[in-house]
Amino acid sequence: MPKELLNKNDIDRALTRIAHEIIERNKGTEKLFLVGIQRGGVHLAKRLASKINLIEKKDIPVGSLDIAFYRDDLNIRKEQPIVRRTEISFEITDLKIILVDDVLFTGRSIRAAMDALTDMGRPACIQLVVLIDRGHRELPIKADYVGKNIPTAISEKIEVNLVEEGLEDRVILEKPGNDGVKKC
Repeated sequence: MPKELLNKNDIDRALTRIAHEIIERNKGTEKLFLVGIQRGGVHLAKRLASKINLIEKKDIPVGSLDIAFYRDDLNIRKEQPIVRRTEISFEITDLKIILVDDVLFTGRSIRAAMDALTDMGRPACIQLVVLIDRGHRELPIKADYVGKNIPTAISEKIEVNLVEEGLEDRVILEKPGNDGVKKC
């Protein structure tokens, strides 16, 4: 049976805190741009931009990034990747890019996202926001801003449901049957 870890209010509070942390760490919003990883990261990036606007009274541009063809498992996946839009309407060179994703797990999606971004230009820096950090890194990647750290078993699954996807805002932990996969 799935267990609810965060509800709508928990997610909202976490994003509000992260918005304040981003502003504080970057000493405002100058040269600050948000890029969400398709799909959940895009919705969260838009929410963060809205919260930053409420605090600082400044619009923060938001882009979306598809990493389907940057993944390192393309040749071993059974199904074809679902390609979504990359929409970054600004030149990223010399900007502070805040990369946003819903769940940080192995770090491979973030590596793919950084590769995709650096193919578009040379940002001044890339900072990482994740709503959930569940551990089990396979690459040396750490988020700068975390909504909630949730230690999990390797075989468990974290599902982030968002209203933008037609679901109720919540984060769910799903425990596996006997189909857990062993990792390094």
